[in-house]
Amino acid sequence: MFSQIKVTGEVTDDNKISLGVVTIVNMSTNEKVTTNSSGQFSIEASFNDELRFVKAGYERVSRRVPGNGLNSMLFITLVKIPEDIEEVKLHQKLSGDLSKDSKLVAKVNKGEIIQQAVGLPQPVGKMREKPAEVKQVLLPILVGHLDVQGAYDLISGKARRQKRKYKYDDLQSDIMWIKSRVEEFYFTENGIPKERISEFLEFSFTTKPHVRTYVKAKNLSGVLLSLEDTIPPYVERLKSKGGHSSE
Repeated sequence: MFSQIKVTGEVTDDNKISLGVVTIVNMSTNEKVTTNSSGQFSIEASFNDELRFVKAGYERVSRRVPGNGLNSMLFITLVKIPEDIEEVKLHQKLSGDLSKDSKLVAKVNKGEIIQQAVGLPQPVGKMREKPAEVKQVLLPILVGHLDVQGAYDLISGKARRQKRKYKYDDLQSDIMWIKSRVEEFYFTENGIPKERISEFLEFSFTTKPHVRTYVKAKNLSGVLLSLEDTIPPYVERLKSKGGHSSE
């Protein structure tokens, strides 16, 4: 009864259109898979394991694995979240259900809405001076060419400082991406003081690196799902320190 079986199935929207790139999470083993372009998936699970189906812009669905033997088939329908919700300040207590709570905590980004409406092109990457790399400087020397500026940047430490600064800037940018889209009360209701939100997000990036992957993909539902795992240890850490930083 409790051995692992291969659970397969298909995910569609409420118009019966197949949904690709839906994340399926086995909450018992933390195994994650995604649907293919036809909405089909396959994941290892045991009888009664909870499977969560998550996709940005859609209501989350949870389903228990039925005990009907091998090759259990699941047919899942995700309902799209309305996009024309007005910005409302909510202070309702969180229920613990991501599909409900995400509606309460998500901010409306008016700039993005306007850009989508008028079709403004999005900037590609960040305009940065590329730091010098050791191999890019040394290899030309072998054929008689010297990159003077590159060699100076390496020797003076400029390239190292650039990389360190870019890494810090990217970290702060990812933190602000979440803070600009999630209401503060989401964190405070979960026991994280307002002044420690940035610290908590950095903690989450370190302990669960895939949180930043969701940020890069602009997948807010994926971010919130991952934060469910990092909130308890961070809050426990705060309690063990009496709410004060060790620094």
